[in-house]
Amino acid sequence: MPARAMKDPLSRLPGYALRRAASAMIAELAGRLSEIGLRHTDASALLLIEANEDVTASALGRMLDIQRANMVPLVGRLEAAGLIEREPIDGKSHSLRLTARGHARLAEARAIIDQFEGELLGRIPAEHRAHLLPALNALWINDKSG
Repeated sequence: MPARAMKDPLSRLPGYALRRAASAMIAELAGRLSEIGLRHTDASALLLIEANEDVTASALGRMLDIQRANMVPLVGRLEAAGLIEREPIDGKSHSLRLTARGHARLAEARAIIDQFEGELLGRIPAEHRAHLLPALNALWINDKSG
């Protein structure tokens, strides 16, 4: 007896569709970044560290929406790989900075990310591309201030 096709009422729910799309895109990008030994969160952290001179791990965690306990292994992993270094700010805080190796790895990651982003936008019908990023940002950026 042939298998019956299941109905999928979930595909008509915007929140569900957004989660599925995000999961698929993150998995695809993660696979590409793994080829240079980075996780998606590693690349995100490197991008933010480069853009924010003297950022602390706490501020980085808030920006990435990562709990403090999960920031310790992330920073430790990047430091152990020689991609970042800590510099004392005061008695208890340290800033994070990219090392020369970190800048080089970030350049590799940026090339992968740029190619991925171009391909991702290529999947969107041309008439919707200009609206995609503003619509996505409206769903989470305004929520961060609350």
